[in-house]
This record gives sequence, C-alpha cells and structure tokens, in this order.
Amino acid sequence: MQETTNQRNIPLILAPLAGVTDAAFRSVCFEHGADFAVTEMVSAQGLLHCKKDNSAMVSLLKKYDMENGRLAIQIFGREPLYMAEAAARLSETEGYCAIDINMGCPAPKVTSGGNGSALMKKPLLCADIFRSVVAATLLPVTAKIRLGWDDTSKNALEICRIAREEGVSAVTIHGRTRTQMYSGRADWAAIGRIKAAVKLPIIANGDVFEPEDAVEIQKTTGADGVMIARGALGNPFLFEQIKSLIGSGSYEIPDISKRIGVCLTHYERNIEENGSDIAIKEMRKHVAWYLSGFYGSAQLKHSVNQMQDYETVRSALLAYEKQLRDIGKTLPTPRTRQSISERAAE
Repeated sequence: MQETTNQRNIPLILAPLAGVTDAAFRSVCFEHGADFAVTEMVSAQGLLHCKKDNSAMVSLLKKYDMENGRLAIQIFGREPLYMAEAAARLSETEGYCAIDINMGCPAPKVTSGGNGSALMKKPLLCADIFRSVVAATLLPVTAKIRLGWDDTSKNALEICRIAREEGVSAVTIHGRTRTQMYSGRADWAAIGRIKAAVKLPIIANGDVFEPEDAVEIQKTTGADGVMIARGALGNPFLFEQIKSLIGSGSYEIPDISKRIGVCLTHYERNIEENGSDIAIKEMRKHVAWYLSGFYGSAQLKHSVNQMQDYETVRSALLAYEKQLRDIGKTLPTPRTRQSISERAAE
C-alpha cells in the first residue's frame, strides 16, 4: 500500500494508442476507473472511402455499451474538407462524446504524409481544420498536440490560442516535441505555462506511470484532466489507484491473481471482438504487459508467444498464478519510474 496527501478529483482519460486501445482494452480500463477514452486514430479519408463491410474500419469504430457518452473518436488527416466530412459522418453515430483531432502522433508513417504532429508546422492549416470540423458537428471538438515539432519550434501555445478562437473545446498536450518521440522526460512545467496563458481547458499527458505521477502532473500543470497512455499498458488498475490515492491517500497494488483475472477477461473480449485467430496474436503483447515485473515471468511470456489457442494460454496463466501463490511471490517486483517508462516503450 502506498500513501500520499489528498488532491482534488480530476477526469482521467485513456489515450488513443494505435493497435492497443481497442474496444476490449477500453472496456477493462472503464471498469477500473477511466472516466473517458479516445479511440485509436481513424483516417478521415479512409473512413469516407471505405466500404461498409471493411473489417479493419468496423473494428476501429466498435464500441461497448458502457462507453456511451464517455468515448471520443479521434480522426487524422490534413485536408480540412475530408476532416469535416468525416466528423459529420461520425456525428450521426450515437454514443460518441467528442470528435478529437490528431495533431500529435509522431510516427514517421503518419508525419511523412503531413499528418499528426507535422500539422503543427502549419498553424494556418491547423486553423482551417479546426474551423471546418467545428462547423461540421454539434459534438464538442478537441485536439491532441505536442509541445511543437522540435526544440526550435515549440508553438503549442500558438496552436492552443488558434484552437480557442476556432471553437475547439479542449486540447490535450503531450509534454514532448515530435523529434523527442518518447525519449527523455515530459516537460510538465511547459504544459503548466501554456495552461496559465490560454483560456481553454487543457488536458496534461506524458509520463504518467504511477498514481503519484497523476497527482504531480495535475499539481504542476493546473490541467483540467489527465490523459494516460503507456502507463495503462497491462495496467488498467492505474485509474482506480489514482482515484484511491486522491480520495483516501493510499492505494493497493494488484497481485498476480487480480492481474491474471483481468487479463483473461480482456482476452475473452478481444476474441469476442476480433475472432480467435486475430485475438491470439493481438493479446501476446498485452499478456506480456500484464505479467511485467512478476517473478519468473520471462519464460512464460516466451511460451505464450508460441501458443495458438486461448485455452492453452488460459491454462498456462492459471498454473503460473498457482505457482506464485505457492512460493509467496504474488506481488510484482518494485520498479523505478525509469524502468516502468522503458517497459512501456518496448
């Protein structure tokens, strides 16, 4: 059990993570305290041109009932017209609480086409996209950005001011530049300076791996919410830990039984969503994340990567759980903040 002083309640949001934050994973995060979530990013142009039976797009847009009113959908693109048309189409689907614009993704395959964080290099284009999307939907429009493209062009404050002028409801800021990718430490102080300088709700993002991080990032930035990304990998419990820390000053560390139980629930929902063949492959990384830090887990992770059906994986995980209970090693090895960050970046 960890303890600290109380802090005011803040909305906790599951970030969009490509290939990770599908409906199955979002559902377990909601069950463990996430207040809102954002979908994996959806190509505006791809959405408009795809057929209704496109399985990849259907999977990206799939929602669980529990998400109604708590799920924003993130779109990416660089053409204001496509972005507006996509927002209008998505607004016809019940259940989404906002349209989020991706202006922060640092992946080369995204930025090479002028999308994601590359948009921050063109503030006028950002303004056109904001204006077009806001006009196309009655839903709140939000955006996710970084501090800038590189250390010589940190223009997040300028983009936030433009967003406010164009009617954007809130902006999430990841405290790194695009060239930093995920290296170094997120600059929470920089987010705080932007928050103090613009009359716009700001959501802070970057390096929230432990409950204390969420308290500290809100204290440092004054942000109106905290978005959690890599810290939730294999650890949906982080949301409830943060709420417990804020509410009571302490939180519990989930043992191997709780982790494996939630992992299996997650696994079964992934099968329900994507079918067994896809789920077997998709869940390998999640299983590794759920087991991270536990005694002797390396060999099990390797074995799971070779398994071809859910029942075999389930049996292996339950046998491992019993083994750890028998030897009294049911809690993960304490990790430093740096090691947790490195684990999440794998």
